[in-house]
Amino acid sequence: MSPGRSDPLLVDLYQLTMLQAYFDAGMHETAVFEFFVRRLPRNRSFLLAAGLEQVLEYLESLAFESSDLERLAAVGGFHSRFLDWLGHLRFSGDVHAMPEGTALFANEPILRVTAPLPQAQFVETRLINLLHFQTMVASKAARFCISARGKQLVDFGFRRAHGAEAGLLAARAAYLAGFSGTATVAAHAAFGIPVYGTMAHSYVQACGDETLAFERFARSHPENCVLLIDTYDTQTAARKVAELAPKLRADGIAVKAVRIDSGDLAALAGQVRAILDERGCADTGIFVSGGLDEHRVADLVAREASIGGFGVGTDLVTSGDAPYLDCAYKLQEYAGQPTRKRSPGKATLPGRKQVFRRSGADGVFAGDILGLDGRAYSGEALLKPVMVAGRRTMQVPSLVQSRAYVQSQLARLPRALRTLDAPAEPYVVEVGAELAELAESVDSVSH
Repeated sequence: MSPGRSDPLLVDLYQLTMLQAYFDAGMHETAVFEFFVRRLPRNRSFLLAAGLEQVLEYLESLAFESSDLERLAAVGGFHSRFLDWLGHLRFSGDVHAMPEGTALFANEPILRVTAPLPQAQFVETRLINLLHFQTMVASKAARFCISARGKQLVDFGFRRAHGAEAGLLAARAAYLAGFSGTATVAAHAAFGIPVYGTMAHSYVQACGDETLAFERFARSHPENCVLLIDTYDTQTAARKVAELAPKLRADGIAVKAVRIDSGDLAALAGQVRAILDERGCADTGIFVSGGLDEHRVADLVAREASIGGFGVGTDLVTSGDAPYLDCAYKLQEYAGQPTRKRSPGKATLPGRKQVFRRSGADGVFAGDILGLDGRAYSGEALLKPVMVAGRRTMQVPSLVQSRAYVQSQLARLPRALRTLDAPAEPYVVEVGAELAELAESVDSVSH
């Protein structure tokens, strides 16, 4: 497989079995698929769209090399004419999508693919994989940002992520949503995300003496000296740091912060703050970690604990309280005819759709309309053209630009949505009259 190319066999088998059936039947007319979330997880009042950059990279590079076709032939069930055709498959369609970082709600299409049916069908699995995960983590990270109220947040989650790609993309999604950075070094190389790191308890244990461990680490990292102080006794370690600080300061080394990873974080932070302040280390910050979720962060902030930042791991990268989104990628139109799934609990609305967002005079979002694409409704159209004929139509905003966009989105959410609990009254998403009429029309056709 070529470097930088996503493995085309990262796909559900039924995509390929359908492709061969489409091929055999000559079904190559234009299809429209949309990706959306059916319902928000419990206690979620909004989501943040994420993952578009990786989707566009996948679509641009989609191709089957000879080695891929050999692996697929070994699976069995595919005839040679189909495999030969598959060797020439490239994505040549159009894509409309919400910009990364857009706040979104249930049943709103995040992305729309318009392409020949086999192409639009085949990409389903990987598109869901990329959009679902980053949207889930970015939405979780936004909750941490809301709870932290401007305090530093760092992603510590790679070691608990469900695989290497998940850990890397979680770092990206968290930074998009407002985290300061990550402990995952590869995320800096891949996305330019700032990286943060201190030491583990094993370093202190290996050095044998806690003060010796602190001094060795400080002299090895004079520009970024953050010391872990809860290996044995947190208050005793804080005193050791304070006693060592003047010696280090004389050599131009400042103890930037101390980290606490266990215990009653609020109480310990207060005790450590007092020890450091009394001994002339008022400029040394306190950073905490250890099994934090957004509710614990919110509690520590509400209690005005002497904490300047939080390292967040497992609960972030797994989205612990809501580890998946009820999302789907569904056919809405084929060969110019709108289509509609009517399965109980999974019914879809037909046709190419657009989301129109209205705002009040103060800029706060006032409600969305889900309508047919091309029809006039008040508000901003959220789905933007990002790819035409298989090539990007514009330079996608950088991650830093998208990160700034997220902050503007969060600031414009109604205050009732900027909490950790679902509001009594959910955000209003109306179905446009013409879309509702189209659904009734499609239902009247016998299948």
